Amino acid sequence: MAANLTRAFLKPLKNIQRVSGALSQQKHRFFYDYAHEPFYPLPNRVPRWQTVEEAVSVIKSNDNVYIHGAAATPITLVNAMTEYGAENNLTNIKLFHIHTEGIAPYTRPEYEGIFRSNSFFIGGNCREAVNAGRADFTPIFLGEIPLLFRRNIINLDVALIMVSRPDDHGFCTLGPSVDCTRAAIQNAKHIIGLVNPKMPRTFGDGIIHKSHFDALVEDEFDLPEKPRHVLTDEEKSIGRYIAENLVEDGATLQMGIGSIPDAVLEQLQNHQNLGIHSEMFSDGVVDLIKSGAVTNAHKKIHQGKIVGGFCVGTRSLYDYMDDNPFIVMCDIAFVNNTSIISQNPRVTAINSCVEVDLTGQVVSDSIGTRMYSGVGGQIDFIRGAKSFKINKGAGVVTTRAHVHYIVTEFGIAYLFGKNLRQRAHALINIAHPDHRESLERASFERLKVMPSSD
Repeated sequence: MAANLTRAFLKPLKNIQRVSGALSQQKHRFFYDYAHEPFYPLPNRVPRWQTVEEAVSVIKSNDNVYIHGAAATPITLVNAMTEYGAENNLTNIKLFHIHTEGIAPYTRPEYEGIFRSNSFFIGGNCREAVNAGRADFTPIFLGEIPLLFRRNIINLDVALIMVSRPDDHGFCTLGPSVDCTRAAIQNAKHIIGLVNPKMPRTFGDGIIHKSHFDALVEDEFDLPEKPRHVLTDEEKSIGRYIAENLVEDGATLQMGIGSIPDAVLEQLQNHQNLGIHSEMFSDGVVDLIKSGAVTNAHKKIHQGKIVGGFCVGTRSLYDYMDDNPFIVMCDIAFVNNTSIISQNPRVTAINSCVEVDLTGQVVSDSIGTRMYSGVGGQIDFIRGAKSFKINKGAGVVTTRAHVHYIVTEFGIAYLFGKNLRQRAHALINIAHPDHRESLERASFERLKVMPSSD
């Protein structure tokens, strides 16, 4: 009988089980899993193909709405939702997302009271609104965001996602952004899919059968891109320090986006048998693959394959990912699971930061009291890897006990096992020469003793 039930029927059935307790726990678990697994085809259920205006008209006042993020931001749906909310005098719609691309119109002052954004990682399009008090930020480890949906801490009325075209069997994919979106669509009552022919098809956890959509909209547009940065001499110097001193052959790499990770990757092309297991990556990984340095041969988790949670880069990256079994995009709860990460060999995590103090505390989500980005996956990988930070120059994301290496264009400071006086000495020695004297004075004022290596 269960095989013939549709998703529309299973959700009410699940709620009845919770209220009445009439079914056994074993049956409850079976129906719950069946109703929430988006991979399998639902029999005799087809989505409605609608206009974008028709699709978003399901959104009501007080709804919780999830927005697919990063390069998979469903911009057409976002814009239509914003217009619909204003035109129909809706109020108190809560929007949940990691960083999104595009202008995020719902954060503008004129939409206050209609929409309230809640970022799990702040993008540039939400930063002003968060710091002005019109939007919220939830500090949370990237790998734990799916728990908000799977533990029903946040229950979603609508999910707005972007997918690749259905294949001959009816399967779409979440393309370059699986991250916490798989958990969101498992939780959401109503799923609206934006089918974009320019979305790459990806392997891994981001597969959803079209029968799970309540509405589908088609629109073709270029995915958001992050242009490659021309590396400065300082960035190249940091890249060389890391590549030549801290990354071994056979290492499994985690890296973020930006010029420093790209500088490191550029210097790794003579390494051998590198693996990639990273919450995200960008174009620099493709160059490294093409050099022959990445084989994933020594990895224990998805051996022979690159593992990622989401990607943002140029069209070249998206084209490389398209229908490429060498890359597996996975649920971020898996990618950033410390026990999974630590099984891989010589895991080396490269993370950027905003500030480092003289004791090794790392600030990554704020500049003073001004919120800037988010917690992300630093701690997820620091707990499962040899890690080091990149200093650019405040809430503490990474404690002084977590950090092993700090790298600047002036060298490497190794902090593990060092006391505060020794840490201050090591960090001052890799600071800009113009600031070292003032940092020594600051260290003495704080520690009441001069920094020293002994």
